[in-house]
Amino acid sequence: MPSSDNRGKLFIVGIGPGSNDQCTGRAKDAIRQSEIIIGNDFYLRLIGDLKEDKEVITSSMGKEVERARRCVALAREKTVCMVSGGDPGVYGMAGIVLEVLEHDGATIDWEVVPGVTAATAAASIVGSPLSGDYVTLSLSDLLTPWEVIEHRMDCAFRMGVPVAVYNPKSRGRPDNLAQALAVALRYRDGEVPVTVIKNAFRDDQEARFFTLESLFADDSYVDMRSIVIIGGEESRIGTAGDRKMMITPRGYDRKYVY
Repeated sequence: MPSSDNRGKLFIVGIGPGSNDQCTGRAKDAIRQSEIIIGNDFYLRLIGDLKEDKEVITSSMGKEVERARRCVALAREKTVCMVSGGDPGVYGMAGIVLEVLEHDGATIDWEVVPGVTAATAAASIVGSPLSGDYVTLSLSDLLTPWEVIEHRMDCAFRMGVPVAVYNPKSRGRPDNLAQALAVALRYRDGEVPVTVIKNAFRDDQEARFFTLESLFADDSYVDMRSIVIIGGEESRIGTAGDRKMMITPRGYDRKYVY
């Protein structure tokens, strides 16, 4: 950890997918140690009692740069916790906060506290679809040009591994998922399993199973709170106990008898 000439401390904390049960012990400790908590209002609501009587600064979606500047300024003198959903380094706040900190040139003591990211949280609900290599891909073109996303989709689906899709669909981009599924169908059989998990570890959690072809035909179930896991070449639907699951074998069956 770098030395600091300031009296403050900056935590950039991933709180996981939603429930406090999925928030790590270190994340809870960082929140409790902080004098000021700052973050998007949605994620601040999820941490509930952990806020206690601390100073809480809320901001809305689209204000990430402003939020990052604010937390860096405050952390010169105070212990500050920037709250981020999931893992702060995976489509979260860690990148922009550290960019601002780097540009600012301050020697603030900082720590990135990892959290359970949406892909692995969603995967755990339906089994083990991401057992080996996999790709995470965001379909949000707010910060990344769509032509770059299209190129990445093409590369990802060529690989034959599962793809966990973040930000699959919203009112502002209703057709992005359909375009991604069309690319997937160039390289994968229409019967490849797909699972959609909504609100993982939050209220109204739901999961449904599809094939690549059936979801392409009707993706109306998917919304912005969904993670879409598109199976790889070896992914399959199975049953463990009395529960349906999606699994991508790692290859133990090729080496061991069990």
